[in-house]
Amino acid sequence: MAAQHPIPGFPDDFVFGVAAAAYQIEGAVTEGGRGRSIWDEFCAVPGAVARGESGAVATDHYHRYREDVALMRDLGVDAYRLSVSWPRIRPDGTGPVNAAGLDFYDRLVDELCAAGVTPAVTLFHWDLPQALQDDGGWMNRATAERLAELATVVGKRLGDRVGMWMPLNEPVVHTLYGHALGVHAPGLALGFGALQAAHHQLLGHGLSVQALRSAGCGNIGIASNHAPVHPATDGPADIEAADVYDHIVNWTFADPVLLGKYPADELAALLTGPVDDDLATIAQPLDWYGVNYYEPTVIAAPGDGAGTVGVLEVDLPPGLPFAPVPLQGYPTTDFGWPIVPDGLREILTLFRDRFGSALPPVYITESGCSFHDPDPDADGRVRDTRRIDYHADHLAAVRAAMDAGVDVRGYFVWSILDNFEWAAGYRERFGLVHVDYDTLDRTPKDSYRWFQAMLTARRTDRNGDTRLPGS
Repeated sequence: MAAQHPIPGFPDDFVFGVAAAAYQIEGAVTEGGRGRSIWDEFCAVPGAVARGESGAVATDHYHRYREDVALMRDLGVDAYRLSVSWPRIRPDGTGPVNAAGLDFYDRLVDELCAAGVTPAVTLFHWDLPQALQDDGGWMNRATAERLAELATVVGKRLGDRVGMWMPLNEPVVHTLYGHALGVHAPGLALGFGALQAAHHQLLGHGLSVQALRSAGCGNIGIASNHAPVHPATDGPADIEAADVYDHIVNWTFADPVLLGKYPADELAALLTGPVDDDLATIAQPLDWYGVNYYEPTVIAAPGDGAGTVGVLEVDLPPGLPFAPVPLQGYPTTDFGWPIVPDGLREILTLFRDRFGSALPPVYITESGCSFHDPDPDADGRVRDTRRIDYHADHLAAVRAAMDAGVDVRGYFVWSILDNFEWAAGYRERFGLVHVDYDTLDRTPKDSYRWFQAMLTARRTDRNGDTRLPGS
């Protein structure tokens, strides 16, 4: 297909990648010695996940990974951001390593390398072994040490071929949805008490960075969700509420990693344990910092206790000093998320201004959109023009941030495949590749063909090589 948008000019070494997560695509939850995860348990709770769906089969990537890697090769991307399934490698979260599970990732990494696609590995993308949850999960400080043990195991086995590492994915979302509001696994509704789980995740990150480096691994970062926060009005109460929310969801997760401190003493005072010593561990030097961006947030002063968190209508815990409200005046994805490409430029420049020389190079470790794409038509096409527009506009926002002095090194599309979208189930489709959930057939969408054409043209401009990807 003809390209509808050019990709704005990027340096030759700028990384274009795609991403996915183990529980969302692998399936095979009872095969190869895998243990149960908190998402296996959460999906079994009546009403927890839309239509009672689960990741038990997902896209069957566990059996079809060679086909999926071939799609990445033919797409022409530089890197694939995957996550390892903790319960597949250590079924109980600790103790003996499951050789079959580790062997699977060994084969996957080899397949990626043979295809010329750099593996970028996330150690924890929310699928905590249930055995660790039974022992307190992220509310238990020992879980941070268990993550570092996983880092050692995986780093020693795969480190000679993995090009990027990130111990954590979106600790803010796992904290907020999984521990504060209870709408994701493990289903806890602790309110501000969830901050202890956030602290232990960040401690696990720091310990894992140390473990990876001890295992000989390099090029280590984090994949953290961030977005601009705006007050609903110019009123002082809304401005104050937005500032509080901004500190909690953005800077509570970035300041410890980049500055070695929490953004407010009041937040640190809510935590138990040797917080100052932990912060020194959390603030391990990083080679890069990953930003996952989807939408800005609008905050009002607290009202009647109801609010909107993303697209989730939830009853917020009483006493919160803020109330998220919908952002009006923008087109939305079919998931209901407002489409605001300039928010990506804005959050990147906010990071530049806040952290200065403490900010390492940045990667956009996730950017994507869900549209309820139709099945392939009679010509075998999935016509998803809105997804092409989305990525073209967000890449332009990245280029604008770079022009404003932000050192951005790469952009990862969420996601390579349609997949299990957590509590929303299978209706939400983020992929460049359509998946028929009855047959598991893969069909590249028009957005895949657009990226493919743009990446081919980029290589041609760079070195005169006119071969198609994979040829």
